Amino acid sequence: MFARKQVNAAHKKPVAATRSLLGKPSPMSMLRAPYQMPTLPYRRPQQGRDLWIWDDVLPNPLEVRARCLAKSDWTYGFPYRDEGWPGMRAIPALLPEELAPIEAWVKKQTGCQRLWQQPTATGMTLNHNCVQLVGADEADARPHTDSRTNCRFAAVIYLTPELPPDCGTAFYRQRLAGAKLGGNFVPPPHANLQAALGTRFVPPGSFVEDLRVDYRFNRLVMYRADLIHSAIRYVGKTNETKRMAAVFFWHGQ
Repeated sequence: MFARKQVNAAHKKPVAATRSLLGKPSPMSMLRAPYQMPTLPYRRPQQGRDLWIWDDVLPNPLEVRARCLAKSDWTYGFPYRDEGWPGMRAIPALLPEELAPIEAWVKKQTGCQRLWQQPTATGMTLNHNCVQLVGADEADARPHTDSRTNCRFAAVIYLTPELPPDCGTAFYRQRLAGAKLGGNFVPPPHANLQAALGTRFVPPGSFVEDLRVDYRFNRLVMYRADLIHSAIRYVGKTNETKRMAAVFFWHGQ
């Protein structure tokens, strides 16, 4: 299931292994040597331990998609407003009876007896069970982690039919000076990647793709929230053609 690919060092790119899950490997663009960022720990991602996939998760995906497209209560991010997140969002994505079997599956896969959402600070919203629409001109890949304060597990359901496979989700590891590879997850006590690195901004080329999951309509991808990850790319100009995804965040015990 995993494939390795060597990147040609003659083109000023480090020799690195890129693994692909259910998709072809694609080397990240590396434009300049990164600054001296702290080295994070690395653990090779494993399906069933670090990430989980459920194809054809919803019995009624077209119905869910149509209901989401008909929403009129969207909250707008970049480029419509000065926000750190792209596109548009609305809550809820799924009805309680649609969400219940998914949460039962999450418990079974993770061994958790209980799932919950942590209360947020005043004025903040946890976008759990949220539908997102992001188009081609609204965002690029942005490696990040989800906050340990907010969740232990995160998941996404792809809800636009017939999008290219490279609109899925990628997982990353650090690219360090001297063509070395660093870690791929944020350890305690850091809440997120920004806290672990001590900065919100890093130079281009600071992360290299390590593994990807292809986009497939009605596929659920769940992963440990402390893994560095991102949507690979966005497409579409209209709501009907943009990348639609439902996203979920859980604490579990």
